[in-house]
Amino acid sequence: MSAARRSASGEIDPRIARRRDEVERSRAQRRWRWVLSIVGLAAAVVLAVVLLHTSLFGAKVIRVQGSHPQTSTEAIVAAAGLSDHPPLITVDPATASAQVEHLPFIASATVARQWPDAVTISVTERVPTTTMAGPASSWSVLDGDGRTLAATPGRPPSLPVLIVHGPQGPVPPAVVGKIVGHEADPGLIVARSLPTAFAAQVVSITVAPDGTVSLDLHVGLTVLLGTTSDLTAKYEDVAAIIAHHTLPGAKVIDVTVPQSPVVGA
Repeated sequence: MSAARRSASGEIDPRIARRRDEVERSRAQRRWRWVLSIVGLAAAVVLAVVLLHTSLFGAKVIRVQGSHPQTSTEAIVAAAGLSDHPPLITVDPATASAQVEHLPFIASATVARQWPDAVTISVTERVPTTTMAGPASSWSVLDGDGRTLAATPGRPPSLPVLIVHGPQGPVPPAVVGKIVGHEADPGLIVARSLPTAFAAQVVSITVAPDGTVSLDLHVGLTVLLGTTSDLTAKYEDVAAIIAHHTLPGAKVIDVTVPQSPVVGA
């Protein structure tokens, strides 16, 4: 080592020693700053997580969108698990949506979070299409897929009655939330396809054991549709006959063969 770096006694030059001390202090300070930064970041994360689980970021504003005349807003909010306005971070949109869809009249539901304090629930309701007698003395309300939406003490006056005769006998409605047996499918197809103006004239839809369908109308006529093929043409035949004929003594309109209707007593 040169004389400029060591004294005659072999000691390190004081200037070099001071420089080394400064370098070590600088390194130590950088290490402490790094440690403090990590600790500060961790503390900030913990604080943020704690705050997110408090009422400060709770689901204070809950909006229910979409027409739902058969299901109350309170029932939808409760099914989504939001009645107590939980912290927004604990709301699982997928789970909440599935829970709302368990409500009998709800066809679909989408739950979305809007930070910092809101949740939107968008729903689509099932449309009552027919009614069936049962269980017991009650009446079941069905949608177009045959799902039972509700059971009521009296017959819903605005809905046609679905009567299903299966190969093994009369087919009852399913319990609320379930779908009626497949024997009802032809009648449900007809119920879904009835033109609005024509539907208002239908008292009942009857499915025979062989799957053919007939309609009873308010005017006292029975319409034999046969199978569910060519329904549009069959409806047009019935509409034309009712509109242009007085039908004295007629009780049956047979449109099982489209464009070749038969009117009989």
